[in-house]
Amino acid sequence: MSAKAIKKIAIYGKGGIGKSTTTSNLSAALSVLGYKVLQVGCDPKSDSTVTLRSGEYIPTILEILKNKKTPKLHEIVYTGFNNVYCVEAGGPAPGVGCAGRGIITSVELLKQLRAFEELDLDYVIFDVLGDVVCGGFAVPIREGIADHVFTVSSSDFMAVYAANNLFTGIRKYSNQNGALLGGIIANSVNQPYSKDIIDDFAERTGTKIMEYVPRSLTVTQSELQGQTTLEAFPESAQAQVYLNLAGKVAQHEESKIPQPLEVEELRKWASDWSEKLLELEKGTVQSTGASI
Repeated sequence: MSAKAIKKIAIYGKGGIGKSTTTSNLSAALSVLGYKVLQVGCDPKSDSTVTLRSGEYIPTILEILKNKKTPKLHEIVYTGFNNVYCVEAGGPAPGVGCAGRGIITSVELLKQLRAFEELDLDYVIFDVLGDVVCGGFAVPIREGIADHVFTVSSSDFMAVYAANNLFTGIRKYSNQNGALLGGIIANSVNQPYSKDIIDDFAERTGTKIMEYVPRSLTVTQSELQGQTTLEAFPESAQAQVYLNLAGKVAQHEESKIPQPLEVEELRKWASDWSEKLLELEKGTVQSTGASI
């Protein structure tokens, strides 16, 4: 009998872009669709899985390893909403050590414990800080631990800049069996011009938009309750957006090598959009973006 195929996904995005919110709701939505999911938080803040656990933080792998050199699987894996499995890698105290060490250590331990096989998973989702300044954060890409990479980005320039940097890293490691790019999850896209900007960036870099996720008060209300939108407001329009995203991720098979813009190209692209937005504000041109 052949081993079960497990889909391993890494989700990146700059700090504050809504990456962990998106990841947790994606994990929840995949579980609602009937899949067995493990979410691995790879941010030193260790808050990736908190809304899957009713606002409760869990011990990190680095914390557990301080007290026990060979922990059991049940000591590092916790259960959250709808039986989503939760792991937090952890990181050093601010200003001390390498923030990527938690990812490296956690991946090694999960492999040693055969966690993916023992839990009979369909999906492993790594929630990774996207301001990639340390080699540890590139581990899911560089070592092919993930099969597919998705980035969460808005139309804001710094979010696009971080996504473009990520694309450069994916291209760099693509000839070493690294993970490839599945697409962009467009977050906080409420205005037609925002859709135009992120669509244009996706087209120019040879990728696609997986889903447009509008900014929603529902998400804020859910998180204030310590829950994902799928748990707090399962019948809401926002929950349906995450279910749509989960369905597309489940159907996704072929990821590609992106074509990041060079620095000067990116600056020119941003400048051109700045001028176009000024024209939109003056009413001299119209946005082509469909209503969202």
